[in-house]
Amino acid sequence: MINKLKNKGFTLIELLVVVAIIGLLASVVLTSLNSARAKARDARRFSDVRQIQISLELYYDKYGAYPGNNDNDYGGWDTGCFGANDPFISPLLAEGFIPQTSCDPFFNIQIGGYSYYRYVAGVAGCDTARGAFYVLGIRNLESTSGTHPSSPGWSCPSQNWQPQFEWVTGKFEN
Repeated sequence: MINKLKNKGFTLIELLVVVAIIGLLASVVLTSLNSARAKARDARRFSDVRQIQISLELYYDKYGAYPGNNDNDYGGWDTGCFGANDPFISPLLAEGFIPQTSCDPFFNIQIGGYSYYRYVAGVAGCDTARGAFYVLGIRNLESTSGTHPSSPGWSCPSQNWQPQFEWVTGKFEN
């Protein structure tokens, strides 16, 4: 009498198929998590910029002018966050209008982050009667490419700042 052994395990093929399916599911989950994280960082960027705008208005109410850009990180723009001693729009921090420096949550030198510049009256063909103005923008968002639909934009007769940013705004002093 020949005894047949009954296999009680999985074949190599079955194990490989299961591992492949698990790997595929893990990659789908990780991709969706990365997308959600990027959207969350963009939401923080918008929140930070809104807080900066409020702080700029508080500064304007106290001094009658927007703060100058004391930095020269990126062609004269204040981008801040290039190190511990490089706060973004330092007058807002020094005056207590903003509790801490706002840094892009995923900032690096190549992609920039937040940018601020205060222009004197009349630059780029803007009406000198409206006074000096600032431009505040986000250079790179993660969840969209190109101009973000919520970007209010900012331009003067001879310059449009929108192409430099994915989200940008500005305001005149008068």
